[in-house]
Amino acid sequence: MLRGLQGWHLIIVVVLFVVLFGAKKLPDSAKSIAKSLKIFKSELKDGDEKGDTTKSDS
Repeated sequence: MLRGLQGWHLIIVVVLFVVLFGAKKLPDSAKSIAKSLKIFKSELKDGDEKGDTTKSDS
């Protein structure tokens, strides 16, 4: 899916973000995305641990 993604594609995406959101909001947006990813990863890890215990019980 992402094999066709090249460096200039990423540059275009970054330019669009700057134009749409402005340079001042980008750090806040990056922090929000990072926090969301951290929470998502921890929830996945918790789900895997709970899933492993239920599989061993049956």
